[in-house]
Amino acid sequence: MMQPDYFNDQLEDKAVIFHPNEGESFNANGMTLTFKVTSELSNDQLGVYEVVLAPRAIGAKLHYHRFMDEVFIVNQGTLTLQLRDSKHQINPGAIAYAPRFTPHGFRNDTDQEVRLTLIFNPSQKREGFFRGLRQTLATTPIDPEKYLKLYNKYDSFPVDTGNMLPTRD
Repeated sequence: MMQPDYFNDQLEDKAVIFHPNEGESFNANGMTLTFKVTSELSNDQLGVYEVVLAPRAIGAKLHYHRFMDEVFIVNQGTLTLQLRDSKHQINPGAIAYAPRFTPHGFRNDTDQEVRLTLIFNPSQKREGFFRGLRQTLATTPIDPEKYLKLYNKYDSFPVDTGNMLPTRD
């Protein structure tokens, strides 16, 4: 019987490269989302997603996460990032970090498309959230109870359940 090697690393070739327009992609509520590094690939440690927000589209209203951090990297356009009591215009090249328990929301308040990279750490099977979001937002009117159930299942908690749906007032 062969003894385990406790002293040397076992190297693996598991790198994945995603080129532009590669990855599972879908549209929901004025947002195009493309999965890049998924929970499955990263053993639930990291989620990286490309997001395109159409003009005037809302990504998410004010909410927070208990178990994951979120990073926004703006690639094109101007993203409006809402933090608890303030709003910020985030331009290309900027990075915004929203750690756990930090209320945040994001949207496109312009007439131009906004492109960003969204990163979750750990990823908490975020792809299930996005797939459920697409299904939930496809119904008219949007069912608030179903939306809240989806949010809570995937570590998202609205600051105000009376103003949580990603629609303009």
